Amino acid sequence: MTRKVTEVTNIQNDCRPATPWQRLTAALHTWRTRRHEHAPPADDTESPAPEPVPGANTLWRMRTTVKDEPGSLAALCTALAGHRVDILSLQTHPLAEGTVDEFLLRAPGELDASGIAAAVRTAGGTDTWIERADAHDLVDAPTRILGLAARTALDAAELPLALRQLLGRCTIRSQPAPAGGTRAADGVPVEGALDDTVMRLRAPEGGVITVERPYLPFTPTEFARARALVELDARLGPRVPHGRDVLTLAEGSDITVRRADTRDLEAAREMHERCSDRTLRLRYHGPVGDADRYLNHLLSPRFGRTLAVQTASGRLVGLGHLLWDRDETEIALIVEDAWQRRGVGGELLGRLVAMAAEGGCRSVYAVTQASNTGMVAAMRGLGLPLDYQVEEGTLVITARLGESVSTGAGEVGSTSAP
Repeated sequence: MTRKVTEVTNIQNDCRPATPWQRLTAALHTWRTRRHEHAPPADDTESPAPEPVPGANTLWRMRTTVKDEPGSLAALCTALAGHRVDILSLQTHPLAEGTVDEFLLRAPGELDASGIAAAVRTAGGTDTWIERADAHDLVDAPTRILGLAARTALDAAELPLALRQLLGRCTIRSQPAPAGGTRAADGVPVEGALDDTVMRLRAPEGGVITVERPYLPFTPTEFARARALVELDARLGPRVPHGRDVLTLAEGSDITVRRADTRDLEAAREMHERCSDRTLRLRYHGPVGDADRYLNHLLSPRFGRTLAVQTASGRLVGLGHLLWDRDETEIALIVEDAWQRRGVGGELLGRLVAMAAEGGCRSVYAVTQASNTGMVAAMRGLGLPLDYQVEEGTLVITARLGESVSTGAGEVGSTSAP
């Protein structure tokens, strides 16, 4: 069986808390179902392939299974050479029977994925999978893995992104440990479990990280690499970057913007107590009494990144969340009433969008209400292409990210925000 995929998006994530109070409306459920289905490979959607450019080359990532016997790889390389395909890199993944060979190829522009797959099939390759690659794939595997490990060591929120970049197009879910329990959910062993296209790993905090890749089974080598990243995260413990920026608002007040995590839980609850019911409803889309229930999840680096805004006295007055949500990324803000309309939300939003772009996200979305004019104004103030969807009072604004994204530092107060 040959699997063909072209122009695949390789960066997003799904590490999110269970937040039913944000998702219970039927309209929003319908919207999410449309957007989050496992789409088939691009070639199966009948979308036209890019027109080949004469004389141009195309980069491809390909996997195929060959027999574990002398001459099998040589036959494959000879077949590719016959089509003027250059092998830029090769990794081997030994299996119990056979070997999975992973290639980075440079092929003539007029040779499409089906042509390459046909050549591989005639040379004895089976279960071939191929997708378009780009210049980022030219980095050799050891260098890329070391870079991911370094990022994970510096920031616990990098683990889901590191797994996503290590394993390619996949879905990642985090499941918290059962309340009061000492074992991981579903009885996952300490060493984790691998089952074809699904791997489950014990999360450092006791829950389970599930990784699924429906079009390509994981190899034992990939499983070992993923497990090593999770073990590194567990050994280093909770951590966030220590950097912080002190900024001056347009009206003269100083604020500090920094990363936050579950150690800010009590300060976040105190901020909730100072917020009006309207502010809590606009942020959490549900009963205001439920607002505190999910803070522990929202502040966890396992599900995304959080920015906190503090006053000169150290009081927390705003939170901005960047939440990994399946193949997309959600942005959410809350600013204490006394600090609204002073540019705090705009500063948070700009920085969150810049973080999303840095992490390779192609878009971000915010779920709010049409009456939340502050959030709408802040999203418009990003200067990015926006898509709006309104169903039964729920407004979803999606921003498509580009190279022009900036943090907005130095422009505090220029954008009204919640």
